[in-house]
Amino acid sequence: TRVYYSAHVIPEASSVTFLWVYEPKFISRSDDGSSPRIHLNQPFVYFGQSYSQIYVNHNGHLTFTGPWRSFTPQRFPINGSRDVIAPFWTDIDNRERGQILYKEHRSGHILQQATQDVNQYFPGLNFRAVSVFVATWHEVAYFPETSTEATFQAVLISGGRYSFVLMNYGAIDRTTHSIQIGYDTVHSAHHHSIPFYFGTDADGRVFQQRSNVNVPGRFAFRTDTGTSGCTFDGET
Repeated sequence: TRVYYSAHVIPEASSVTFLWVYEPKFISRSDDGSSPRIHLNQPFVYFGQSYSQIYVNHNGHLTFTGPWRSFTPQRFPINGSRDVIAPFWTDIDNRERGQILYKEHRSGHILQQATQDVNQYFPGLNFRAVSVFVATWHEVAYFPETSTEATFQAVLISGGRYSFVLMNYGAIDRTTHSIQIGYDTVHSAHHHSIPFYFGTDADGRVFQQRSNVNVPGRFAFRTDTGTSGCTFDGET
């Protein structure tokens, strides 16, 4: 799995192949915290809404209109009042362990890789990425188990009229916490949940083995329109 990873140091070896970029921004360590408002130079189109800002929340989700502290995952659809992208919504505490990082890319090899990946997963669109926003939770711990680790990532890819979300998974420890993976919209007009991840006693190895695009450890979704279909619907 290619992970669009942003860090200054190379992590311990894992089954994931990291694609390195530099100079990410780090979010302050806290329990149930969030990033400040992050301006997006290229607006991200999310099911008909165009957003020029985003928040990276500690508990494994992204929101657009404000920070969100929620650490208790709910099964999608929520039928709520916010748009949310949840690569790994659970109770996370990185006060002692792990880093949460983000960066928007407007040029370079990250855009080239994103363009290649999207055209592979969604053929026929002649897609070209113009912006890639990467949020990475690197070796963060579950609350209150400070010895645990989970590494995962959300990649928001913009190309004008088209937009996509990739969710990547590295090494993830087993946990008894509930986990929600997927996305939801205001009033749940559009939503998608990866059902075998909601519940307790999640085995971290499963995250590195499953996929909807035949790339173990990765899920890909088109998010500019109402369809959530991908080239491959099977699990690997």
